[in-house]
Amino acid sequence: MKHLLCPSCSAVNRVDPDRLAKAVCGKCAKPLTGGVLHLDAPTMDALLARDELPLVVDFWAPWCGPCRMMAPAFEEAAGLLGPGVRLGKVDTEAEKALGARFRIQSIPTVALFMAGREVDRIMGARSARDIAAWVRQHLG
Repeated sequence: MKHLLCPSCSAVNRVDPDRLAKAVCGKCAKPLTGGVLHLDAPTMDALLARDELPLVVDFWAPWCGPCRMMAPAFEEAAGLLGPGVRLGKVDTEAEKALGARFRIQSIPTVALFMAGREVDRIMGARSARDIAAWVRQHLG
């Protein structure tokens, strides 16, 4: 069983890894996986502390051309990686403290977190296949 944090209500749910794609929250009945999450500091902190799925975060800004170009590829990567990996975006303009805390010096920067810790990062716009391959190499 894996512990997953509900992105809607923050309840922690125990989920059979074979049923991640269809898992819903026991408290609010919303899906536990799928899509790209828009992260603020409290949500990101909760995911890092209480969620057992790898978390891939795109640090971006609305004024950044390469960030806007990569946005559809990041969404596509969520589909390629499936329900066993969470993908989230942090708007570094709206969440300046998160950008500073994770020492984001250029955007787009994509960081991979496992067991609450950053394990790697890549900088610059990437294709969906590149993002998925990079994540998979770390998952073994």
